[in-house]
Amino acid sequence: MDRRSFLKMAGSGAVIAASGIPAAARGNLEVSDEAVGMLFDATRCIGCRACVASCKEIHGKPAELLDGEPMWDAAEDLSADTLNIIKAYKNEVEGHVSFIKRNCMHCVDPGCVSVCPTKALTKDPVTGIVEYDKDVCIGCRTCMASCPYNIPKYSYDETFGEINKCTFCNSKGIERISKGMLPGCSEVCPTGANIFGKRSDLLEEARRRLELNEGDRYVYKLNAIDSRYQQEGTVGKYQQHIYGEHEAGGTQVLMLAGVPFENLGMPNLPERSYASISETVQHSIYKSAIAPTALLGGMLWLARRNEKRIRDEEDQDGGDS
Repeated sequence: MDRRSFLKMAGSGAVIAASGIPAAARGNLEVSDEAVGMLFDATRCIGCRACVASCKEIHGKPAELLDGEPMWDAAEDLSADTLNIIKAYKNEVEGHVSFIKRNCMHCVDPGCVSVCPTKALTKDPVTGIVEYDKDVCIGCRTCMASCPYNIPKYSYDETFGEINKCTFCNSKGIERISKGMLPGCSEVCPTGANIFGKRSDLLEEARRRLELNEGDRYVYKLNAIDSRYQQEGTVGKYQQHIYGEHEAGGTQVLMLAGVPFENLGMPNLPERSYASISETVQHSIYKSAIAPTALLGGMLWLARRNEKRIRDEEDQDGGDS
């Protein structure tokens, strides 16, 4: 193929692409009416890490020891052995510490599900739980790059590694939610800092708390939004923002805090999900295979040009000798 033919082919492809029906932009996915989730209230968290210990016990994960000393779990961040973690952030201005719980956010429109080539990561159409099937995972770790919260972790120390992340204690061999039980982390929380339930109910509860004034007395639910167990406490200072209501298309883990969320290590994200953006771009580029055809044609032309150049140089060298 000479240059003229390649340019004609590329131009024809562009005309075809422009004249065809444009790929429709994909908006954010909608949350299921029955979607479950968690509400984490940082003003109620005392940093006891009972949630971390319960999670490890349920999933059979080992403690991460400090300098090999078998005294307590010294995990500092999420890893293949730590699926949820409580982190402390000190407010340098006011001098107090605020805790934040990090685990899978169970996005309404998850990027990890969108990019997984083998469907090892899926989103339950009813509960909305982002589940993982290690039996079909190929270990490409694309999900790790696609997650705006930096949640999935890979077990690099295993011969056949796998992705590790929170599944609300509802994965193969555990299925606590399917059996009417609570996730381990919310079941053991002593202050109601972490409660489980339907996302819609949790969102209403979060809005109620934001209407309270600092110093008010409020009866906090323990463990679950519909629990009969409760604890009265003094209301702290709230930021007027429910993290996860809209971030990146929304998440099923909602958060309240007394300090700005960026001060707690949470990313500042747009309302549109990254999955909707990437899928719109990909569907536009690869529609009717125009882009791959043009790319292949260009590579072919370059290969033929280089081949001709090499052949001409060899002929010239032969004539000179």
